[in-house]
Amino acid sequence: MAKSNNKNNKKMSLEEAGRMGGEKTAKTHDKDFYREIGQKGGEATANNHDKDFYREIGQKGGETTANNHDKDFYREIGQKGGEATAENHDKDFYREIGQKGGESTAENHDKEFYREIGQKGGESTSGNHDKDFYREIGQKGGESRSRNDDSNNSRSSKSRRSKSDK
Repeated sequence: MAKSNNKNNKKMSLEEAGRMGGEKTAKTHDKDFYREIGQKGGEATANNHDKDFYREIGQKGGETTANNHDKDFYREIGQKGGEATAENHDKDFYREIGQKGGESTAENHDKEFYREIGQKGGESTSGNHDKDFYREIGQKGGESRSRNDDSNNSRSSKSRRSKSDK
């Protein structure tokens, strides 16, 4: 049985000693101190462990988190992360990561994969939107396509003219 700190017995439990030491350290050190010791600890851990160690603890942490939280938790942290990322990056960042993700996905999946995710996405979207939504996005897509076609045709005719001028 752990001994507690009281008037009759001056000994304290390890738990109580740790708590009191932690409180004292927190009062006497700033964020830079914790950043520095955290970095040192991280470097020491990295030097002593391989990829399998991190894969294993990551999986355990992910499973624990999944068992302790619901969809709303993930929706909320995903939204916060997305907002933070959007504040720190421009369109080129999203274009680049989208391209990398698309290339990686294309290398790792076949047509059946795309058919399945397309079907799932279509079913999910159809449950959340009405005909007006589809009419609106279809119109926007058609207008965008028309602008792109006009732009491409304009470039082609300029290219043909510049070649004929030579």
